[in-house]
Formats: sequence, C-alpha cells, structure tokens
Amino acid sequence: MKKQEAIRAVNSSIVTIQGDEAFDADGNPVTYDEAAVQAYIDANAYKEKRQQAYPSIPDQFDLLYHGGLDAWKAAIEAVKTQYPKG
Repeated sequence: MKKQEAIRAVNSSIVTIQGDEAFDADGNPVTYDEAAVQAYIDANAYKEKRQQAYPSIPDQFDLLYHGGLDAWKAAIEAVKTQYPKG
C-alpha cells in the first residue's frame, strides 16, 4: 500500500499530498498522525500479499473446471491462511 493512500484513508479532509505534506481542498496544510498512517499500512499489508499470491483468474477458472469447487476453495484458503488479516 502506498503511503499516500494510507494518509487519505486516515484523514478524509486531505485532498492533495506533495511529498510528506498534506493539504485540504482550500490548499491549507493539514497535519496527520504518522503513527496512525503506519498502523493503517501495517493492518492492510495482507491485502497486497494476497493479491500477488492468488492464482490468476484464468488459472482459477482452469482449477474450477479440472479440479472442481473443492480444489478451488482449497487453493484460495491456502493463500488466506498464509496471509491472514491484520
């Protein structure tokens, strides 16, 4: 997850980010809590890891066709177990 996404998620009044500086809709500087931003990034890190580990959609369809629903569920569950939610 990019830091800018986390900054916006932690503080909804932030519209623009330039470097480590954040601004509201009127261009006024907005301060944000670095610890809260890092906590948000850490809590959501599993999402990117799961996205990279899941089989591609064509591979998932192939697995469904050849291995059935149970094989597909097992493959997906293995990724979820490897990268649990925060």
